[in-house]
Amino acid sequence: MEEIQLYLDEAKEMMQKAVNHTASELVKIRAGKAMPNLLDGIMVAYYGAPTPLQQVASVTTPDARTLTIKPWERNLISEIERSIINSDLGLAPQNNGEVIILTIPPLTEERRKNLVKQAKQECESGKVSIRTIRKDTNDSLRKLQKEGASEDEIKRAEDTVQKLTDQYSSKVDDLLVKKEAEIMTV
Repeated sequence: MEEIQLYLDEAKEMMQKAVNHTASELVKIRAGKAMPNLLDGIMVAYYGAPTPLQQVASVTTPDARTLTIKPWERNLISEIERSIINSDLGLAPQNNGEVIILTIPPLTEERRKNLVKQAKQECESGKVSIRTIRKDTNDSLRKLQKEGASEDEIKRAEDTVQKLTDQYSSKVDDLLVKKEAEIMTV
């Protein structure tokens, strides 16, 4: 049935979005290396409007432990510093009047374990999203059955949804394994 296939395609697309979202959240968990995307969530008050840091400054990595932020306008330095201090990154910005320098400290064993825990929480959230998509799709399929779709077709579709759930959950598990290895590598 055409409607069943639409539900399956939609479920697959939504599950892929859940995996992509989990991957983007994992990128934000720093593994002791200076990466510009570490600052992706930072918003700066720019003429009163919250603006992403990347739109008001350039972020570069001169070495593995340092990020430099060069604002397009000098008067933004204090705003950028304030945004970084108020974020949950735990970094202390220093500036020389023209650029802001962030030194990324090496991770302690305890901090590494906390980051792994955080990564596991993000991955669990991703898997919960995938399971929610499975539940919603199965509910939609059952409605189709009440509207006259064949029980066998619905059962096959539910089996397909379960296979998709397993497939995308395993993708999230793979992301976690990679991130855990990245974090625990000294």
